[in-house]
Amino acid sequence: MGWAKDKLNSLGIPTVSPNMPDPWNPRYEDYKKEFEKYPVDENTILIGHSRGTAFLVHWLGETKRRVKKLILVAPWIVAVGDNVANLDYKKKFYDFEIDPTIKHRVGDIIYFTSDNEEKEGKESLKIYHDAIGGKIFELPNHGHYCLEDMGTDEFPKLIEEII
Repeated sequence: MGWAKDKLNSLGIPTVSPNMPDPWNPRYEDYKKEFEKYPVDENTILIGHSRGTAFLVHWLGETKRRVKKLILVAPWIVAVGDNVANLDYKKKFYDFEIDPTIKHRVGDIIYFTSDNEEKEGKESLKIYHDAIGGKIFELPNHGHYCLEDMGTDEFPKLIEEII
């Protein structure tokens, strides 16, 4: 996200990348409080990665906001493992009904997945796509779109879809 933020700002596209509180122990209300410090309107492009996609889809469904684009990178909504199942706050973060009317309030919905994404990531993509539609890009060997999987922090296809 740092590379994308710097690239977009250098192109004259004002970009912020909020630091969400306690990212490994996400609480929806804490994320919402931090996120709502920033203006969001019908010209906004929202980009989420992994669990950030769950937050954005939940927030858009709850607030009924209109935005220009919603880009979900390595979307995730499937809670995995006993460590999640036994933590109520994580279940609450991921366990929400996707509002199908989001597709009527968002200009474009775009997903990025990879041929070597984890099974739960592929399942999450299907859940989101079935609920709100959108365009899917599957890039080879990008895994979960993190530095370890991609071997770089550069993501030119994301910039292309934003512009």
